[in-house]
Amino acid sequence: MSGKRFQEMSVGDKFTSPSKTITETAITLCVGLAGMTARFFNDAEAAGKTPLGWQAAPGRMTLMMMGGLEEQTEIWAEPALLSGFNNVRFRKPVMAGDTIHIEMEIIEKRETSKPGQGLVVHRSVCRNQRNEAVLEVDNVHVVNYRQE
Repeated sequence: MSGKRFQEMSVGDKFTSPSKTITETAITLCVGLAGMTARFFNDAEAAGKTPLGWQAAPGRMTLMMMGGLEEQTEIWAEPALLSGFNNVRFRKPVMAGDTIHIEMEIIEKRETSKPGQGLVVHRSVCRNQRNEAVLEVDNVHVVNYRQE
């Protein structure tokens, strides 16, 4: 799929990402790199005593993985600058072994005061292999206009 620029996008456009399976190793690496200290992220025994009964991926890890999956859709003609997140909602935990994908819909677009750029807001819903929404977020991107 070839990417789009600001003028080529419309409110209501939808995109779906490829899928990715979240591994226990990925969770361990993310927790370690981020320096998270909560026992249920770092200790299998402590995680086993939580209501989930096993180690879940940190919500912020899921948000990060969503970013990679969104980039893999190649919806942007050239790199778009992420300028913010709105309405972040963690719906369900992501567990090791879950396979996630992203469904995106453009919900707003507007011009900016800077020539050649506009803002595009897309709602992203991360779904697991059971098609359950696990995380929802509105992403705000600065997108370039097509050069005439």
